[in-house]
Amino acid sequence: MAFSSGSGGGSMSDINVTPLVDVMLVLLIIFMVTTPLMEQGIQVDLPRTKAQALTSQEQKLVLTVTKERRVYLGKTEIPEKELLQKLKANERVKKEREVYLHADQALPYGVVVNVMGVLKQAGVETLGMVTDPMGDAPP
Repeated sequence: MAFSSGSGGGSMSDINVTPLVDVMLVLLIIFMVTTPLMEQGIQVDLPRTKAQALTSQEQKLVLTVTKERRVYLGKTEIPEKELLQKLKANERVKKEREVYLHADQALPYGVVVNVMGVLKQAGVETLGMVTDPMGDAPP
């Protein structure tokens, strides 16, 4: 008993893989171009206005900057000149590499960006922005 493929006896080796190779090369080029762009600047995951509150069993490390430009790590005030040194020496920063920034809205944008730069220099890889939830904000 002989089996026939029904379409002229073609085999599986007749499948054209050229379109697959083309797509894979395009994806490779896209990833090669975008990867260096992702490493530039300060990476921040911006919160959304309608985001749900974080539910966590453990307390997160919070860096607070008041409108008077006083900096607190947790509840301990840190002089601005010593911020980088204290962050690099902090065991939780070394271990978790995650900090939540709680900055007063009256602060100039440049002050917040400078603090974010110091956090990045200290080895922080994940930066959360603490905000107050808004009601029905426009999108």
